[in-house]
Amino acid sequence: MNNPVSVKIENVSRRFGNVQALDGVSMNFAAGRLHGMIGPAGSGKTTMLRIMLELLNKDSGSVTYFENGAPVAFEEIRDEIAYMPEKQSLYADLSIEEHMRFFADMYAIDKKTYAERAGKLYRITRLDKFKDRPAGKLSGGMYKKLGLMCSLLRSPRVILLDEPTNGVDPISRREFWDVLNQSAADGILVIMTTAYMDEAERCAEVHLIENGVVLDEGDPAELLKKEDTDNFDQFFIKRAQRNG
Repeated sequence: MNNPVSVKIENVSRRFGNVQALDGVSMNFAAGRLHGMIGPAGSGKTTMLRIMLELLNKDSGSVTYFENGAPVAFEEIRDEIAYMPEKQSLYADLSIEEHMRFFADMYAIDKKTYAERAGKLYRITRLDKFKDRPAGKLSGGMYKKLGLMCSLLRSPRVILLDEPTNGVDPISRREFWDVLNQSAADGILVIMTTAYMDEAERCAEVHLIENGVVLDEGDPAELLKKEDTDNFDQFFIKRAQRNG
């Protein structure tokens, strides 16, 4: 993919009344990689995504997008960022195929390009046999995969996903991860949030956040080795004990 995009978060803070949702958060998201923002519920993950999308104002700090290493205004790249919220709003009466064609029309994708992109997405999501099934009759995992297909159809350079595997069965979770890994391999910057600690090790880079503060970030295996832990459940417990 041309013109890879990266993001730098510096000292971002946000307060809601008496709650400090984010407290001086800094993170670096390298281009073309699968990043996981990992932390328990209420740690500030969704708030950070919404600030990155300018859906929410920050109290202080900065969010800078880079194109080929050079800063680029958010307005110039907004249309190439796809966002998948935790609770999606698909149309229950529309089939998978009708959703895909609806989004193709909305993104003004020509027929040839649509056929190429949709064909690839159907294959990697394994939804090609269910094109006629209404969204309202899909399983939780299939529903999430349809939402991801609609987001990827526009061929974005950045995709932000909020808890995309929450409530998804193990098989669908595995297939969902296959799609995310393929997206990163295609040069898309993928940033997802999750409270599932076991998913941290599936990411190329992790950004560990708790109570609005970044605990650490980097290669999952290296972080576990540094903290002398076997998994990220232990990592968070050990950090809490040390900081408590």
